[in-house]
Amino acid sequence: MKRIALCAAILATAFTASAFTGSAEAKGCIKGAIVGGVAGHMAGHGKLGAVAGCVIGHHEANKADKKAAQQNGQN
Repeated sequence: MKRIALCAAILATAFTASAFTGSAEAKGCIKGAIVGGVAGHMAGHGKLGAVAGCVIGHHEANKADKKAAQQNGQN
C-alpha cells in the first residue's frame, strides 16, 4: 500500500509540474495513468493499466476539447 501511495504522490507531483509548463500534449494522460495504474495494480497489471489509462485519458481530453470548440463556434 505504501508503494501505491508513493507512486500516486510522484505522479501527482509530475501532474502539477506539467500543468505549469503548458504541455498540452499530455492533457488527460497523467490523470488517466494514475487511475489506470492503481486499478491495474489491483488486478496485477499496474504498468498495462497505467498505459491504458493514459491513452483513454488523452482521448477523453481531446474529445472534450473538440466539443468545447464546437460549442464556442456555435455561439
